[in-house]
Amino acid sequence: MELDVLVYPDEVRAVTPEDLRQWELETASQRSAPPAEPRLFVALYPYNPAAMSPNPDTAAEELPFVPGQIIKVFGEKDPDGFYHGESGGLSGFVASNLVAEVPVDDRNLKQMLMRQGFIPVDQSGTCSSPDLSDACSLPEDVIVRRMVALFDYDPWESSPNVDSEAELGFRSGDVIYVLGDMDPDGFYYGDLQGRRGLVPSNFLQPLPWD
Repeated sequence: MELDVLVYPDEVRAVTPEDLRQWELETASQRSAPPAEPRLFVALYPYNPAAMSPNPDTAAEELPFVPGQIIKVFGEKDPDGFYHGESGGLSGFVASNLVAEVPVDDRNLKQMLMRQGFIPVDQSGTCSSPDLSDACSLPEDVIVRRMVALFDYDPWESSPNVDSEAELGFRSGDVIYVLGDMDPDGFYYGDLQGRRGLVPSNFLQPLPWD
């Protein structure tokens, strides 16, 4: 005859029908609970685990990435300072000191960033999207748009504004990341490969993310 028991520090007792019902309720609750939403992080520096990992024995379990790469992170940081993340079809451990969180709660923007797969960075490997904090975080209510330049634009020659030094020059075909809405003068605030400034809306055309 088999008998299920519960072992406690100070006693051992047989499992009762009430114990079984409680266990079933807890199990059902765990199964029905929706999975936690992943948090978005952006890589600040390049990382090749095979060559750079401080833990050679576990390097194969770490995630490689390049500056600006968007990484989906699940759960909290472990005692060794690593997250568990996914990016580019790969999953693995992510060193927390090489990434920064992108705290955006808007579901549409989050999906857009995940499809995009990256945030522009400058050549030093630091995040350079306009209006981002030092940690390269996006304000929760910001709207990110991707646009392509239809014409060349030289602020010094073509700008109608006296403060043309605040504007961004570009060439036809350049892809510019625009954050926020157009200002009353018809300008966006844009980022082009780490250079930031105002860009005239009538020189740009929306470029789908897909």
